Formats: sequence, structure tokens, C-alpha cells
Amino acid sequence: MPRTPQEIFESYIYAGTVSRDADALAESFTEDGIFEAPLMPADAAFPRRLVGREEIRTAMSAYYEQPAKDGRSPNFEKSAYVLHTTSSPDVFIAEIDTVFDGDGDGDGDAGGEAVTVSLVQIFRIRDGKIARLRDYFAPELVS
Repeated sequence: MPRTPQEIFESYIYAGTVSRDADALAESFTEDGIFEAPLMPADAAFPRRLVGREEIRTAMSAYYEQPAKDGRSPNFEKSAYVLHTTSSPDVFIAEIDTVFDGDGDGDGDAGGEAVTVSLVQIFRIRDGKIARLRDYFAPELVS
């Protein structure tokens, strides 16, 4: 039985955002899978375009070795997502609102008020794995 969009999305999020496990993240892609973050500048620390499972593994491993920006981590209980299916059974869209908690000092950093980050991801699936992922988010969130 093929994996559902929700199963694919949740395993991708767990591998990347939750556990920062580059091996598990890479394995969620097809051998020739493509990861794109089209809004990232070419010189950013976060990769703009990765082609192939091994390039995804290597680049994301290097990225995950860096500390999270401002020491932030998401609050999964306050965060939410909606998955949208399309007319193609191989394409779905994730609309995500991730909440990062703060300490209430109001300066907007990890020690400040909660910050909500909204993003959109477009998934193209082949044989239960991600063949292409386009991740649209504000570049300053990871640079």
C-alpha cells in the first residue's frame, strides 16, 4: 500500500526539523530526488538546490552541524500544518505555521516573544518517496 501524503510529510518533518538527521532526510528522497529552496540567496548557509540523495545527505549533514539560528527550536504543540492534495496524485502542498517560543522580552529573538513562521512546501512523489521538494520560506529564517 503506498504511503499517504500525510505519512510522507510527517516522516520528512521528523527527519529534518525534529531530529535534524541528514541520513533519514536523504532516505525520504528518491535516488535522483531534488531539494530546492528557491528564495535562498546563492551564498546562504542553507542550500538553495540539491540534486540526488547523496548530495542532499552531505549538504544537510553539514548544515545540521551548525547550531540552530538564535538557539530556537519549534514548539510542535503550537505549530500547525494543512496538506492540500492536487489533481495529480503525485503532488501535494504543505501549508505550515511553525511557532518558536520565547521568554517574553519582546525583542523577537529566541529569548523574546513567540514567533510564527509561515511557509509552503510543494512535494512531488514517486514510488512513495520525494522526487522533488520546493520549500518556500523567508531566507532570513535560516541565515
